[in-house]
Amino acid sequence: MKTGIELITEERKRQITEEGWTAAHDDKHNKFQLSLAASSYIAAVNSPDEEGDENGKVRSCYDWPWAKKWWKPSDDPVRNLVKAGALIAAEIDRLQRARQPHLPPMHHKQNLND
Repeated sequence: MKTGIELITEERKRQITEEGWTAAHDDKHNKFQLSLAASSYIAAVNSPDEEGDENGKVRSCYDWPWAKKWWKPSDDPVRNLVKAGALIAAEIDRLQRARQPHLPPMHHKQNLND
């Protein structure tokens, strides 16, 4: 069984390689959208919607920072927490890069050690 950090690392890699959510893309979300999205996935675990919605018994995406088509919660709480963890990691990386604005973009490469 994989650990939480292994699952989160794999998800972050997937977000970058399959979805194209690179550092340059993430840097455009400078109003804490990444952490807000993470909190939405956490809320789907902590406060499921008893009535259900179009995606099943998960909290609606009222606090989701992007278009509703991007809201993709799972029925599996671990999967939602993994997505949240990857989004938190992306937000931390964005904030770290923002602290070093003097570096050219090529120095802002993401470290995806295997």
